[in-house]
Amino acid sequence: MAFQKVVIIGYGKVTGDILIYVKARQKDYGCQLEFIEHEIHPFSITEKICSENEIPFVRIEDKRELAAYLHKIREKTLLISASNNFLFPKSLVEKENVTIINFHNALLPAYPGRNAPSWVIFMGEKETGITWHYVTAGIDEGNIIIQRTCAIGEDVKAYELTEQLMTLAYEAFKACFDMVMEERAEAREQGFEPGRRMYRSYEVPSDGVFDLTEDTAQIYRLLRSVDYGKAGIFPVLRTKIDGQAAQILRYRKVPAAKQPAISDGGNETEGFIYLPLGEDSMLKLKYRKME
Repeated sequence: MAFQKVVIIGYGKVTGDILIYVKARQKDYGCQLEFIEHEIHPFSITEKICSENEIPFVRIEDKRELAAYLHKIREKTLLISASNNFLFPKSLVEKENVTIINFHNALLPAYPGRNAPSWVIFMGEKETGITWHYVTAGIDEGNIIIQRTCAIGEDVKAYELTEQLMTLAYEAFKACFDMVMEERAEAREQGFEPGRRMYRSYEVPSDGVFDLTEDTAQIYRLLRSVDYGKAGIFPVLRTKIDGQAAQILRYRKVPAAKQPAISDGGNETEGFIYLPLGEDSMLKLKYRKME
């Protein structure tokens, strides 16, 4: 029996794109469609999309209330977790009438857990991608439905890579949607080793601290890995300058010729410090010493 209902949960652009796509395909499968907003974002577009397309919209912020609501589903349902941080309880995952698929922003089995774009940048990976997989009781352990890859640019920031991965996720979703709906997707096991590294939401690359004596390329990777623009996902990075704790307010890769001349022969100016980054570039850091 085909899925009688499709429930989408998530936030952001990829969720909005998926909402519109599934709505356009709804008649092909004669299924009900519903959207659940669990994480509230100030510039969310999903409620507007639901209103314009007559998609039932439910907002449930409390985790227990959301779990209870999902447990009440009686129809054969496909639950699409798109850019969603809610962990589905084992009792829901194991319900016979519910199938859950999830988008993960890395190439599983590598980098399971949270903030994968940050970790692939920090670790100096050259390639990453996205994974759509079935959800099981273990975090990011389910069989892989489809993956897409992309290169990691040498100057890419976490928010830029995240946007790129969202685009890949939508393209891959469209490619596998019919196979999932018709229950003919040839999913494959991840094949990961027991005890693999799981990245948690509270973890920060390098614990949010670096030393100016470290390799500048590594410092640059760290700065880019926590850079989500105004989203403020991670705390401000910290270091020591002249033995005093300092916060890094901004950073920029600049041509070496733009480094100002320093009369005392050092490499520090008031509020800024320049670190050599390759033959022709400098890493310019704006800092504020802490009291």
